[in-house]
Amino acid sequence: MRRKEFGMQEEAEIQQFLREMNFGFLGTVGEDGWSRVTPLNFVYDGQCFYFHGSLAGEKMKHLANDLRVSFTVAKEYAIIPSYFSDPKLACPASAYYKSVMVRGRAEKVEDLAEKARAFTLFMEKLQPEGGYSPITPADPDYAGQLKSVSLCRIVPEAMSAKFKFGQNLKEPRFSGVVEGLENRGGELDLETIGHMMKYCPFHREK
Repeated sequence: MRRKEFGMQEEAEIQQFLREMNFGFLGTVGEDGWSRVTPLNFVYDGQCFYFHGSLAGEKMKHLANDLRVSFTVAKEYAIIPSYFSDPKLACPASAYYKSVMVRGRAEKVEDLAEKARAFTLFMEKLQPEGGYSPITPADPDYAGQLKSVSLCRIVPEAMSAKFKFGQNLKEPRFSGVVEGLENRGGELDLETIGHMMKYCPFHREK
């Protein structure tokens, strides 16, 4: 899967992936022309990406100079050794992963209600067990915190996704990789096989 325009099923899969992931990589460019990539927590509400930080700092200085940003979220599922499908050549060695790449502009959020909504999304993702009072600007214990923290949203102008799970493989290489993953039994190997069955056009489950 690698497209800039997605069908409903692809869009749902991308949104599910973004809900599962906690970290992304923000790309900015400073006044001196040097780029910077910052790993940070994020949430995605289906329309915009949100991230937060201090009011000062290098990434905020970059954004004050240029609001254009890139944002990438990626997860590696499995390293695929060459010998899974070829006993001699190194060429088949690969890695299977999901990634989403976004280009857009970062906008500073000032509205306290939007801030409260975004930070509620952060808490639901990072602390799903609860254990805190609802975040609302009407609560005086939250009002000052919401005013002092910096929150930005990225409004995507372009989004692309790549889910790489051996879509180019035909037999017998496909079965060799599946067998290698089954025998290895790593943490994500069985899940990787499931993605191979789902996304590989020659072996997609009916």
